[in-house]
Amino acid sequence: MGSGNTLDLVNPCPPGYQPSSPRTYVVAADPSLRVQILDIGLACCSLEVGSAITTGLLVDSATVPSPDHGTTILLISGTVTDALAPAVLRAWEQVPEPKAAVSFGACANTGGPYWDAPSVTKGVDQLVPVSVYIPGCPPRPEALIAGLRQLRDEITVN
Repeated sequence: MGSGNTLDLVNPCPPGYQPSSPRTYVVAADPSLRVQILDIGLACCSLEVGSAITTGLLVDSATVPSPDHGTTILLISGTVTDALAPAVLRAWEQVPEPKAAVSFGACANTGGPYWDAPSVTKGVDQLVPVSVYIPGCPPRPEALIAGLRQLRDEITVN
């Protein structure tokens, strides 16, 4: 069990920290793109997603009238460890259909610089089907929007 500044093997987050429920945002320039973000505080990619929110590229879905229902996108970023994998799977199961997953950043795509650690998932595509991979360490907020638009275009074609 964790105490002080140590991390618990069951709960890898700092003591007292609880992951939030996924929050839903829309792309300001295209409200049909709804994105669920599961905040488990994962490093630099999480900060870049925060930048997309604070600069207005992504806005809280409660502030924008939404179309009937488009595809809900689960955005997964950061280093996913064996201990965090169940949280990712739970989030994916809770996303309503139609749904898609986007892997954001090198750590989510391949394990990043931690790929050789035995407890690191070697890409979230081992857990959920990923539609779009956004490369970078970390990717810029504009890359996030470009990846979401790529996904929208793929959905439109299919």
